[in-house]
Amino acid sequence: MSLAPPEHAPGTVTPADRGIPPHIGRARPGRRRLLTRGSVPYLLIMPAVLGFAIFKAYPIVSSLWISLTNGNGDDRHFTGLANYRRLLDDPLFWTALKNTALILVVQVPLMLGLALLVALALNSTKVWLRPLWRLGVFVPSLTGLVAAGVMFSVILNRDAGLLNWVLSLFGVDRVNWLGSPSWARVSVVLVITWHYTGYNAVMYLAGLQGIPNELYEAAMVDGAGPIRRFVSITLPQLRPILLLTVVLSTIGTLQLFDEPYVLTGGGPDNATLTVTMYLYNNGFKYFDFGYASAIAYALALIVSVLGILQVRLMGERR
Repeated sequence: MSLAPPEHAPGTVTPADRGIPPHIGRARPGRRRLLTRGSVPYLLIMPAVLGFAIFKAYPIVSSLWISLTNGNGDDRHFTGLANYRRLLDDPLFWTALKNTALILVVQVPLMLGLALLVALALNSTKVWLRPLWRLGVFVPSLTGLVAAGVMFSVILNRDAGLLNWVLSLFGVDRVNWLGSPSWARVSVVLVITWHYTGYNAVMYLAGLQGIPNELYEAAMVDGAGPIRRFVSITLPQLRPILLLTVVLSTIGTLQLFDEPYVLTGGGPDNATLTVTMYLYNNGFKYFDFGYASAIAYALALIVSVLGILQVRLMGERR
């Protein structure tokens, strides 16, 4: 008597009963299935990886190679570090770097300090209609950079601008906002501060709302005043967000292009010429792509060094 189990239990329906050939649905010997539990995650991230490789990694590597060459189109020849040596001896590059650094030193502390004050005010329970004020503060950051530049070029116009008209009501003479080198820099700082203060204020406000009230209550019981609570509780708790906004604002200011390009075109007398504007001029006006790529890598090096220094100085000490 055979003890082997029956091939199919009574009442079951086999693929053969449905008319399906027995080889369908079986993996062929020697061939691996493409869709497996281990391969699915890699297949899902493949589009992002390909997009990064094509639109990010390849242009970065290609730009590095172009910075080591001279010529146009396919007629390029290797020149080594000649473009970088040219960069060190280019007075216009140093003028653009000085203008960018001056705007950075003035604008970033001014904007972040103002954003922190706005966040503290909007976090107070004594302010009426707080949601409306928060919306009003954040709206400028939604405005396009070119649109903001065009709007302020009208507001800051010397002869028919709104700002000079308001100042004339108080007996102040007309200010040549966009035609004077010093006032042109002030105008660029004004536009950037108007555009990005609300964005940073919302980030600070989110950080303030994450600080436990128990810390302030305990400090008040110990007799700490408002300034002491701000220095000992608020600032330490906001350190990660402060670091983030400082780094992002520094990177954004070093890449400043839209506002001075629309407002002044880099003038007057190159007073508002920034590094990215100088890069743009060399690449897309003079078609000197080798030198423009060298400027781009020099700017990337400056951004990296400043970012590392800021993280070292402001980061958490363990």
